[in-house]
Amino acid sequence: MTRWRMVLMVASVLVVAGAVSWLFVAYPRRSERPMAGNAAPASVAAGSALQGRKIKAQLFYVSEDGTRLIGVEHDVPFAEPPTDQAREILNAQLEPVAAPLVSAVPTGTVLRALFITDNGQAFVDVSRDASTAHPGGSLNEMLTIYTIVHALTFNMPAVTAVQLLVDGKEVDTLAGHVDLRRPLSKNLQLTIEN
Repeated sequence: MTRWRMVLMVASVLVVAGAVSWLFVAYPRRSERPMAGNAAPASVAAGSALQGRKIKAQLFYVSEDGTRLIGVEHDVPFAEPPTDQAREILNAQLEPVAAPLVSAVPTGTVLRALFITDNGQAFVDVSRDASTAHPGGSLNEMLTIYTIVHALTFNMPAVTAVQLLVDGKEVDTLAGHVDLRRPLSKNLQLTIEN
């Protein structure tokens, strides 16, 4: 079984489990529904308190000399479980940035899916813009890839490596230079300490 088929199978199970969980939250048993005029259950009140909660995360942008990445602290929405937190971090990383920051990820790239295995490998599926809108060059390609790898491996202790997928498919490279056929770990030589 190929790795991608395994990821799709895990994704299907997660979607079904999420749908079932949503049904239990959206349609609680009649006896659990609050009556008009009564206060909401404590679990509902506690859940609302988490809304708006933020964490500090290191997001990565191109250094002034254009040869490495520099970490910049940003507020990112808090989420549970870890897979949802990883999605929040990557969505923040892929957002357009204002000068003087420069993103190594091509404009228009969006996160399509993300899964984290029990052994710490994250499978990150990004839109084809990451490849088709890429300016090319081995250094630019490395900076793009490690922006995504570092956003997860620096902020999520449980994530040790990232397998990058493009438009739902395993790819050999993003723009012809960096081998993406295996998961990638941190590359500290590409990062400037901030």
